[in-house]
Amino acid sequence: MLMLALINTNVMVPPIGPVGLDYIAGAVRAAGIQADVVDLCLADDPSKTLEGYFATHSPQLVGVSFRNVDDSFWPSARWFIPALTDTIRTIRSMTDAPIVIGGVGFSIFAERIVEYTGADFGIRGDGEQAIVSLLNQLQRPERFEHIDGLVWRRDGVIHSNRPAWPAPLSLPTERDAIDNLAYFKKGGQCGLETKRGCNRRCLYCADPLAKGVAVRPRDPSEVADEVQSLIDKGIEVLHLCDSEFNISRSHAYAVCEEFSRRSFAKKVRWYTYMAVVPFDAELAGAMSRAGCVGIDFTGDSACPSILKTYRQRHSKEDLASAVRLCRANGVTVMIDLLFGGPGETPETVAETIDFIKQIDPDCAGAPLGIRIYPGIEMARIAANEGPPETNPNIHRKYEGPVDFFKPTFYISEALGEQPAGLIKDLIAADERFFEPMPEIAPEALKSSQSTDHNYNDNTELVEAIGKGARGAYWDILRKLRTG
Repeated sequence: MLMLALINTNVMVPPIGPVGLDYIAGAVRAAGIQADVVDLCLADDPSKTLEGYFATHSPQLVGVSFRNVDDSFWPSARWFIPALTDTIRTIRSMTDAPIVIGGVGFSIFAERIVEYTGADFGIRGDGEQAIVSLLNQLQRPERFEHIDGLVWRRDGVIHSNRPAWPAPLSLPTERDAIDNLAYFKKGGQCGLETKRGCNRRCLYCADPLAKGVAVRPRDPSEVADEVQSLIDKGIEVLHLCDSEFNISRSHAYAVCEEFSRRSFAKKVRWYTYMAVVPFDAELAGAMSRAGCVGIDFTGDSACPSILKTYRQRHSKEDLASAVRLCRANGVTVMIDLLFGGPGETPETVAETIDFIKQIDPDCAGAPLGIRIYPGIEMARIAANEGPPETNPNIHRKYEGPVDFFKPTFYISEALGEQPAGLIKDLIAADERFFEPMPEIAPEALKSSQSTDHNYNDNTELVEAIGKGARGAYWDILRKLRTG
């Protein structure tokens, strides 16, 4: 029997369940292939866990899940590729099986990561079908050209096939390949997807690179079957991790109606990410009845010129309406802002902060800096401003030439030499806001008092979950701050 080893390399805490790995294992097993999950996140000693597994197993292929390229926060700017390379090197020392990397983080930089880490293969996009095709192909004379999503080597040259974005989308529902209950207890929530892909073209977002530009919805009854499988495991809080739950609105409404038909609101509560529009009273009511207790809106700004630059379709009035609708339906609301983009000035920042205070969401994220990814509009804007090494809007913590593969951020120079301080002063200690991190030396970051909502290695968050807090991380942190 063919055997696949699936390695979860994401060891960020609080631990986030590797949803994609769970789906892939289910699809592989349905194809009659043995799939073993080696979860380094839940391991006391990841190296010993790997050593113990490969001492007793000889898989034909090793799949490595890679969720985050970096923490996407300035000024921490932590880059995770070197750690991934070390893991690949460790696996190489234990097995002769070829190694394939996949995951959302991988898909953004597919060829670069294969080259940097020395992996044999990569899968850009959905892995459920592609990894089965790859494993079967490895048993025959090698012909990799027709495997969607595959990044592969031949004669020292890296080749990339078209991304794997199959439609219609159907995923396994059992969710039994990873220890979801352990993730719930240690991570405070469990995730699932109701669709993949996003047809929006926001200035800064890399999701279309990883998941495609077409919305690929799952059947609402299939999503509900998955929710029931998680409920049966004792999980009570979920996070629907679509790029934006309400894109498309009709699918979001259909999912909510199916949840209500099965009375999920009595068994589970859930959070989600949403665009500010489309969102109306009918959808808000359907979500509340279906068990939604919290929405994190991609607000970005309340300044019309900045919203236009970011390619957002909503207005400041739409932001106010979203908050009102959440209040009317008993749903906790967060507005995620994004400061520092092209054209940002102290005046546009003040306009946004003042307006958010007026409309009174439960909390608002106020991060500073836009992570620049190659292949998106933000990268083209930065390139048009001249040589990146001398561009005053470019911020980074690494030496040498500017390389968007590494954490590189755009912060409008018009915000001055202390932009985080400017934003903090305008927030004026309002506890509804998660302030940006201070501009201090990297070695001092860990010992500084954090008022932002960077979840990576957030000790306060880990301790709260250990004491029984459950929910979206922004909501847990909000409750800790406001009592």
